[in-house]
Amino acid sequence: MGKKIQPSLEGHVSGQANKPLSRPAHALPHVKVIEEIACNGEDGLTTAEAKSRLQEYGNNDLGDDGGIQPGKILLRQVANAMTLVLILGMAVSFAIKSWIEGGVVTAIIILNIVIGFWQEFAAEKTMDSLRSLSSPTASAIRDGKSVTVATIEIVPGDMVELKSGDTIPADVRLIEALNFETDEALLTGESLPVMKDADVEFNDDTGPGDRLNVAYSSSTVTKGRARGVVFATGMHTEIGSIAASLRQKGSRRRPVKRKPDGSAKPHRYAEAWGLTAADAIGHFLGVNVGTPLQKKLSRLALLLFGIAVLCAIIVMAANKFANDQEVIIYAVATGLSMIPASLIVVLTITMAAGTRRMVERHVIVRNLKSLEALGAVTDICSDKTGTLTQGKMVAKKAWIPAKGTYSVGTTDAPFNPTVGDLSFTAKPPRDIDFDATGNEKTQDYEELLENNQPLLDYLKVASLANLAHVHENDDGEWKARGDPTEIAIQVFASRFNWNRIQFTQGENPSWKQLAEFPFDSDVKKMSVIFEEVETSQKYVFTKGAVERIITSCTSIFNGDGEEPAEMTEDIRNHILENMESLAALGLRVLALASKSWEGTVTKGEDIDRKGVEDNLIFRGLVGLYDPPRPESATSVRQCQKAGIQVHMLTGDHPGTASAIAAEVGILPSNMAQLSKEVSDAMVMTAGQFDKLSDDEIDSLPLLPLVIARCAPNTKVRMIDALHRRKCFAAMTGDGVNDSPSLKRADVGIGMGTGSDVAKDASDIILTNDNFASILNAIEEGRRMFDNIQKFILHLLAQNIAQACILLIGLVFKDSTWLSVFPLSPVEVMWIIMITSGLPDMGLGFEVAAPDVLSRPPVSLKTGVFSLEVMCDMLAYGLWIAALCLASFTLVLNGWGNGDLGSNCNDAYTESCDTVFRARATCFACLTWFSLFLAWQMIDMRRSFFAMQPGSKRYFTQWMIDVWRNKFLFFSIMAGFVTIFPVLYIPVISTTVFKHKGISWEWGIVFIATILFFLGVELWKWGKRVYFRKQDAKLGRRRGSIDLEKRVFERYLSTAISTDDEMKG
Repeated sequence: MGKKIQPSLEGHVSGQANKPLSRPAHALPHVKVIEEIACNGEDGLTTAEAKSRLQEYGNNDLGDDGGIQPGKILLRQVANAMTLVLILGMAVSFAIKSWIEGGVVTAIIILNIVIGFWQEFAAEKTMDSLRSLSSPTASAIRDGKSVTVATIEIVPGDMVELKSGDTIPADVRLIEALNFETDEALLTGESLPVMKDADVEFNDDTGPGDRLNVAYSSSTVTKGRARGVVFATGMHTEIGSIAASLRQKGSRRRPVKRKPDGSAKPHRYAEAWGLTAADAIGHFLGVNVGTPLQKKLSRLALLLFGIAVLCAIIVMAANKFANDQEVIIYAVATGLSMIPASLIVVLTITMAAGTRRMVERHVIVRNLKSLEALGAVTDICSDKTGTLTQGKMVAKKAWIPAKGTYSVGTTDAPFNPTVGDLSFTAKPPRDIDFDATGNEKTQDYEELLENNQPLLDYLKVASLANLAHVHENDDGEWKARGDPTEIAIQVFASRFNWNRIQFTQGENPSWKQLAEFPFDSDVKKMSVIFEEVETSQKYVFTKGAVERIITSCTSIFNGDGEEPAEMTEDIRNHILENMESLAALGLRVLALASKSWEGTVTKGEDIDRKGVEDNLIFRGLVGLYDPPRPESATSVRQCQKAGIQVHMLTGDHPGTASAIAAEVGILPSNMAQLSKEVSDAMVMTAGQFDKLSDDEIDSLPLLPLVIARCAPNTKVRMIDALHRRKCFAAMTGDGVNDSPSLKRADVGIGMGTGSDVAKDASDIILTNDNFASILNAIEEGRRMFDNIQKFILHLLAQNIAQACILLIGLVFKDSTWLSVFPLSPVEVMWIIMITSGLPDMGLGFEVAAPDVLSRPPVSLKTGVFSLEVMCDMLAYGLWIAALCLASFTLVLNGWGNGDLGSNCNDAYTESCDTVFRARATCFACLTWFSLFLAWQMIDMRRSFFAMQPGSKRYFTQWMIDVWRNKFLFFSIMAGFVTIFPVLYIPVISTTVFKHKGISWEWGIVFIATILFFLGVELWKWGKRVYFRKQDAKLGRRRGSIDLEKRVFERYLSTAISTDDEMKG
């Protein structure tokens, strides 16, 4: 990273570079800018030079925008209901001159604030680093390769490539621009996109809005593509000069509701002030900021605050509101017992740790809310290319109607056109038995090109209607940059020595590009207009989806003569049959077409695209193979096992999509044997799906698993259809047009190589574009959800236990008829801090349960507070309270004289000896139970002694399980060890904790601990029996049936029932 240096802007002139050029960049030819800024116009900067310039010029950002604010973090530690209860307890303790309790509570407050601040500061640093990872990226050319670079690391001299949807990373002097428009509203206020022209030059004093050869930092590309050299970064950009205004914070005041004439009655002002005050208080207490779970837990804290006050009132009422120090301190102890002081801190740390783990698994979290949502995902709508497949395409087949089918042999170097044999079969694909082939004669490209005008016309389209850049560097290594589809086609053209570079670049290029119509997901075509320099003849070259191309073609060379034949419906059907044959091989099939063109191209004037892409001559088909990722099939199967339905939404042909979908397991492996009704239910085209109304879609028994030829609007409708079925959907996307569906999805999943607009609309980003990473994210989401449930259950079960012990303990009255507490305030605080804080943090770091991906998705409606958790909370809390009260009673009445003494809540006397020993026994039991409960929470259903299903270590598995999470292990060990000093050091024991060291009473503690384990194990066993019966009742079968049959049986049974209805 660059140094955090603040560049001096003194003397900086608008339009100039970080290090001033001879004239502003817009006033110089781009060749001169490249020369003065010292970079290579073809291969860009070297990695070493880029690193050096980053050190010299600093980060490409607008300075420090606040970042982590320690003051706010510190305020959050104080401004929450938990700390407010502690402060209230401290104030009451000091008010009644109970100095020890007040001092201990003060120490706890300070400790809680310090630990909370330190942990949250570390968590904020983690999130800040993640924000930098998910910040916009740029496509820069370095070392001759196109690489994705964080915008913050772009330096002057970088060659950048810009396409529709990109956010421009810095101020760029354009070198080439084709139909290139940018939205500069942020900078100039101009609402319409601005058409750029790389070849013009302007006067030095031309204003920013009129510099048409410059693309400005932070503006977005709305159309076309361009290449340029960065000349200004950071505060030296045009946007840098208005950075201060960009950082202005929005007002948090609620607006006053006014009449149309602008006036407002007094009660409207009172309403606005009241709402603003309520917002401020809610923000202060955290109930209206953060993720849904954070808000829910902040509200829980407020509820517990109210319960704590209520408990204190109950204590006072039980002692007839006696204004006595003993009664008041008992009330304080009861109030404090309800406070899970570490709850919010542990949640923050768990989430931060989870996001850090996700980065290691190639997932960047942009929105913390998505962490909670991931565990609830029921359906994933995934793209095919690059996500389920490798995105490394190779052109395997080419069909030219007038000649036959050309094939490319096996290659392990997809960018190298010299690797892979060429062969030819004089038949169309539909007449070839591809299973029996393999003995075709390999031929040299010159031999294949000899007297072969149809192949030459085909190669012109393949090479020129193509934006990919394929070249051999000085080391003899083949490099490629661009879209994988176009790279594959360009490599195929290069096999015949028809590389685009040799015909369009250099001093005397033989072809000159005049215009470009980029690929559009609505028309599913891209076209270019080229002029052949020697003849001045202009041509249109088009490639795209087969169905769209053949409707734009009016003629075809079919080998029957010198002139093209008319395109008829029979010929179109013949082309589609050949496409189906190639698609059945799992190939992505595109069509190529061209024509001569007599129109004129005038800069700044739009050309009618429809007219250009009409009356074309069909040239042939190209079949591209993009092999599935090796891990895709396993990941899809794992998703299905986890109760998640995977849908493929792709722009490919249904045949190609079905072949790949069956290969990765989205469709059943026996698709060929299924009836047409079943296959039609599983696979649809966007045309079929979009023709259906919402009501018709809702009446479908099941939604399709594959939608081919998918348009952006189809994705939105699919998400809406899933939502109407109460499904929780994740959607992948990488293009500008995917933004609506990414925003509409419950979890929008952007691609690391996708457009900045798509990334900005997404909740998480996959850095490796891999479907397996979605599964990683869901596993992490479920793991975090489980762990949050575990530590919340552990915390609140303890709170219930402590509150019950103290409230039921009100029956223990001394000689003055005042209640004697079984637990002192300091004991309560010790248990809250020592047996809750650190072990709960350890539970937050717990690894995923063995069955985390074998369970159905969680329900966000119930959230972490499911019925099971609520029942567990009561069961564990009441069982702990019963055992602790029993131990207190046994020491007091079983082996003691039952004398509760006098003033035993305040100080130790001889008459209080039995009370102090009973209290110590109760304290030891509660401490041990709380610590052991943390280990029991590792799995909420499985036995502590058999947490790993299938393990053969019947007697030692628990040892491995407790040692695996070392943070939790040492937290619990610390709790075990520290109980002895507080029990046996005289002053600490009797004066501070108000208990006394015990001896034979340890026997009661050990027996109670055994009973605790028996009770918890019995409860878990009962739960397992109950849930097994529930599964049997609901027809859930775990591992008892073939997974594929279980996943697809709904489609099979639906089709069968439909057939029966039709017969009836």
